[in-house]
Parts: sequence; C-alpha cells; structure tokens
Amino acid sequence: MIRTLTKQIGEFRLPSLLTPVWMVGEVSCEMIIPVQMGLIVDNGIYGGDMGYIVRTGLTMVVVALFGLLFGILGGFHGAKASAGFARNLRKAMHDNIQTYSFENIDRFSPPSLVTRLTTDVTNIQNAYQMILRMAVRAPMTMVIAMVMSFIISPRLASIYLIAVLFLAVVMGFMMRRTTKYFKKVFERYDALNESVQENVSAIRVVKAYVREDYEIGKLKKAALNIYLMFVKAELNLAGIGPIMMGTVYASILIISWLGARSIVAGSLTTGELMSLLTYCMNILMSLMMVSMVFVMITMSEASARRIAEVIEEKSSLVNPAEPLMEVSSGDIRFEHVDFAYRAGSAEPVLKDVNLEIHAGEAVGIIGATGSAKSSLVSLISRLYDVTAGRVLVGGHDVREYDMAALREGVSVVLQKNVLFSGTIYDNLRWGDKNASEEECRRACELACADQFIQKFPDGYDTYIEQGGSNVSGGQKQRLCIARALIRKPKVLILDDSMSAVDTATDAKIRRALREEIPGTTKLIIAQRISSVQELDRIIVMEDGKINGFGTHGELLAGNAIYREIYESQTGAGPDADFDEKR
Repeated sequence: MIRTLTKQIGEFRLPSLLTPVWMVGEVSCEMIIPVQMGLIVDNGIYGGDMGYIVRTGLTMVVVALFGLLFGILGGFHGAKASAGFARNLRKAMHDNIQTYSFENIDRFSPPSLVTRLTTDVTNIQNAYQMILRMAVRAPMTMVIAMVMSFIISPRLASIYLIAVLFLAVVMGFMMRRTTKYFKKVFERYDALNESVQENVSAIRVVKAYVREDYEIGKLKKAALNIYLMFVKAELNLAGIGPIMMGTVYASILIISWLGARSIVAGSLTTGELMSLLTYCMNILMSLMMVSMVFVMITMSEASARRIAEVIEEKSSLVNPAEPLMEVSSGDIRFEHVDFAYRAGSAEPVLKDVNLEIHAGEAVGIIGATGSAKSSLVSLISRLYDVTAGRVLVGGHDVREYDMAALREGVSVVLQKNVLFSGTIYDNLRWGDKNASEEECRRACELACADQFIQKFPDGYDTYIEQGGSNVSGGQKQRLCIARALIRKPKVLILDDSMSAVDTATDAKIRRALREEIPGTTKLIIAQRISSVQELDRIIVMEDGKINGFGTHGELLAGNAIYREIYESQTGAGPDADFDEKR
C-alpha cells in the first residue's frame, strides 16, 4: 500500500524533500532563542551591560526572521507537495477506473468510488502535509529542546523525559482504541454518498411518488451513523488534552520549585531556569503536535487502504501480446459458451450457447425479462469474458483483438442510455471524435433524431444537460443510436434501445438500418414482436439458453414461446403474460 501511494508523489518529490529541510531550519532558529533570552537575563540584566542586551537582542531578531522565512518556505512547499500528491492520487484512480472491465466495476459501487476520489483523498492530502511539516517539526523540537535542557541541567531535564514517556504511553493506548472507529467511518461515508446520489439522480421519481420524507429520513440516518461513529472516536481522544495539559502544568510546577532551590543553592542561574521553562513548553507542546499527527495518520490509514485498492485493482480483461487491430467482418459465432458474472457461481447466466450469425444479417433477440438477452450481446464486444467456450467475431476469438479495436468494430447502444453534458455535436462525436457535421446529421437522419433536433432553437449546438435530463427518453435513445452509427461498425447492437420510441419511428429506424448499412450485422434486443418480426432471423431466449432461432414464420410455426408472445401482443390468441415466470 505504501509503495503504491508513494509512487504518486511523482514530480512533487522535490517540494516533499525541501519541506522537512525548511522545518528543521525553523525549529533550529526557535531553539536558539530561549538560550539567548537566558543570556540576556544573566549577562545583560544582572550584569548591567546594555550593549550586550542590544547585541543579543539584534541577534534574536535576525534568528527570528530566518525562522519566519524557513516557516514560510516550509508552508509553501508543504502545501504544493500535498496538493500535488492529492491531484496525482485522483488522476491515478480515475485513470485506472477507465481500464476496469464491467466485472471490476461491479466490485466497487459508484458512491464508494466517489468517496474515495473526494473524502479519502482529502484526508490523505491533509495527513501528508502534516507528516511533511508537523511530523518533522514536532520530533525535532522535542529532541533539540531535550538536548538543550540536559546541557543546562540534567537533573531537571529528567523530569521532561519522564513526562514525555508517560504521555507517549497514554497516547499509544488512546490511539489503539480509536483506530477501529475511524476505519468504520469511511464505510459510512459510502452509504451517505449512495443515499445522496440516488436521491438526486431520481429526484423526479421521488417527487412523483411524494417520497421526500422517506428520502430525508434515509439521509438523516446515514448522517447520524457517521456522527455517532465520530463521537465514539472523539470520546476516546477527549482524554488526551486534559491529561497532557495536566502533565504540562505539573512539570512546570516541579521545575519551578526545584529550579528555585537550585538558584538559591547557586547551581542554576535565573536565565537558565527561564530557558528550561521555555524548553519545557516546547517539549510538551511538541508532544501535543505529535498526538495530532497520530490522530490524522490514524484517520487517513483507512483512506489510504481504500485508495490503494482502487489503484492496485487489475482489470479482469487484458489485451493479448500481439492483438488483432481490426475487425474484418461482422460474422459472429458462439461455441459452447457458458457465462457467469461471478467466478464460482452455482448457476451460470448463459449455458452452452451455440450460435452462428452471418455478416450483414439483421437478427432480433426476444425473451422474458431475466432470460440473459443483454448478457449474450455483452460478450460480443467483450464487456465480459466467457466462463467457458468462446465467442468469435470476424472469424477470430474476441480475446485475440485489441479491446479498443474490437469495440470500434462492435458498436453497442446499451439498455441504459447515457448522454453527457455538452452540445448534441459533442455527444454524437463520442462515436467518432473526427466526425464532420455532415456525418453527424446523416447519422441523426437514420436514427430519426434530425426531425426533433431541427426544432431546437440552437439545433445541433443545443446544450445537453448532465445525463440528458433536458430531452425525453425517446429523444435520448435516438441520439444514442445516432452516436453508435457514426462509428460505422461491423456489428451494431441495440440492447432494447427503441423501447421509448413509438412503433412508427421504430419501423423507420429499422428500415433505415436495413437500407443504409446492409453490410453491418445488426442485433436488436426488443420486447415488441413488431420490432423483430421483419428481421432476417430471431433468437428466442429462455433461462440463459437459446430456445429457438429462425425466421418469424418458422418460429411462429414451431416455437411455443415465440407463438405465445406473438399471440399475447397481437391479440391473435388467449392473453398471456410475456414476462410470467415459466
């Protein structure tokens, strides 16, 4: 974990190295001042030497200015190093997330990833800055002050040593009890972010069903859980402050009493006692700073592990050593394919699927909800890998292709249509970043999107809000189909992507696909018989298996499931529930 995180310091290594150097300089300057003050008292005030007081005072001013300069430089470089480290952590996580397969993404929920990219990284940033500054400054102050104290009076300095050891034991005990609570806090943050994200993204549904009070209560519960966990952690830390201050005042009283007796006995001067008291405060305040560092490190340890998990996660899908860089044709073949979303699952989602589709064919896929239609097509573009068997596109196993090249050749319009913030042109060019305006317009004409785009005041320059919230479901689907067509793929997969358009528009899109891209293999998942009955062939899915494969006429004559669906939707037979569990 440590190695994974430290790699992300990258170009900020120099500021990270300079910050402790400046801190050492600042501490050194601060530790000189108590000695100078003692000398002023002993040699200047008691000696009646005004010249000595002025010279020593000017020396203290110069030392203080240098200390100020070192402190400013330390603060600047510390902030630069910690902010840069945080930036690199976010970039490393985001870049690695982009390489994840769907299987990897399933391991991390979106709210959890958001927490790791925001709250967890902020904790690491604060902890890193504190480590560079406080974790160097505090121990250095303690060590130098302790050495100076022993030089002045070993007997009185031993009181500091006892106090430091006592407080170290107390803090170690407190920190050990507190660590487990901080580890749980960030898991609760995931639940909080999940509640917020779900509520905001589904705000229309929340309002439509008047569930505002329920959502408020859910968020309140998540926030309360975080509050209670922090309270438990802080209660364990609450005792450190009083114990530490009690130890500080006790040490000052004991040193003052023993120091006064030493002055009377002539073994200690007044200036030396004043220096010792100053060093006492420095030592014990440094110990308080060390405790703060430990608290921050304890809090950030859980964050560090969560960030490292994301960075170290390896995609379950990898390119071969010498990948194929182009899909030659739209031929598709499944050979004894089994598939399960999780390794070791008792029941695979797809079971011994054998299938052959010729280039240029238009094939419909129909079946009850949960029959694994989407799972079947997701293997073609290698969104997942098969558990057994193999899937071939263009005569080659999909695992032989470069994944980017495969997905350039196999264009998918997923069941959940997603648009991004930006203009319509911006969204269309996700299919091809170099697509001309003419190509974008032609793709929209084929997808029957041009007609509604022209009605917008800004036409193709209309700004799409995040998630496509300012367009209807049918408009969103047609824009996504146009985006896929711009890619000019060898295989086009429409995963129930026309469910929100009317039957007339559905028919127009299918006719355009048949006439304009005859060489492209088209797979269309649909719930409506009318969307697939005119296609070349139709696959009927049931419980992860192919129950039937043929033309509309062949299936109507020889496949009971297809006939039942047809009769239920067209009224040609008794009513039946297409999605009823069989």
